[in-house]
Amino acid sequence: MENAVSRPPSGTQWTIAADGHEAVIVEVGGGLRSYRHDGVDYLDGYEEDEICPGSAGQVLAPWPNRIRDGAYTVGERSLQLDLSEPARNNAIHGLVSWVSWHLVEQAPDAVTVGYDLPPRPGYPWSLRLRTRYSVSADGLRIEHEATNTGDEAAPFGFSMHPYLRLPDVPVDQISLRVPGRTRVLLDSRLLPVGATSVTGTEYDFTAPRPIGDAVLDVAFGDVVRDDDGGSAVTLAAADGASAVHVWADREFGWWQVFTGDTLTGQRHRRSVAVEPMTCPPDAFRSGRDVITLKPGATWRGAWGVRPGA
Repeated sequence: MENAVSRPPSGTQWTIAADGHEAVIVEVGGGLRSYRHDGVDYLDGYEEDEICPGSAGQVLAPWPNRIRDGAYTVGERSLQLDLSEPARNNAIHGLVSWVSWHLVEQAPDAVTVGYDLPPRPGYPWSLRLRTRYSVSADGLRIEHEATNTGDEAAPFGFSMHPYLRLPDVPVDQISLRVPGRTRVLLDSRLLPVGATSVTGTEYDFTAPRPIGDAVLDVAFGDVVRDDDGGSAVTLAAADGASAVHVWADREFGWWQVFTGDTLTGQRHRRSVAVEPMTCPPDAFRSGRDVITLKPGATWRGAWGVRPGA
């Protein structure tokens, strides 16, 4: 009997390239495994033979971040999600990170992948998810769609989980700008208990400054919008020699920033996760900025990565 051909843990790999930009998208989770420009890696991804670590590049839907006890209510209905973060008794990062997405459309500089989320006891709604990745002279662009294919309104939230890095710049020396004027206060389970202004505190990155020894796993809100309604987080070298910008359109009103302090081995504090979010942690319980997708309705949002000082 012939040996079966081994498959990467992240499944089929789709590479797109243009204008010196290259990205690799994977079947498992429909996520982003690598992104580089002119041979320089700006995404702290993972190898083809590696299981995705630390949620690197994963799609977080139909909710981002954590839900306390995995329990929430919609109308008169009480729902219970599987506790995917059992150590903290939380449901975390949605339902699509480890499922197989399928190829929808492919070109040399773009690929669209999709997943049809079936109803389940903890989330009894069906969604059609599509993500289009493209590269050009402007960098990496990611466009998302979520369509409610069921017959009743569904709660929805969205994020992605890329880790960004700068060549030869340690996290402590990265100059960070986050356009969030408030931060979510967390308890020991990393769940929200309130919010406060960042002005004058160690969490104020509204003007660029070095991360230093700050330990960040923080959701920033009250975002300062650009003229087009979007916003951006910037990581830059102190000498200005390199920088990377993570932008998001008006659909994303929150930014999660994580300095990787709880990651182990070489990934510990090696890069910064910058996550554009449509809603804050525990939104299915609080209702804060939860999107209500009516039957047949489609939500669309876009974000991307642009290297350059």
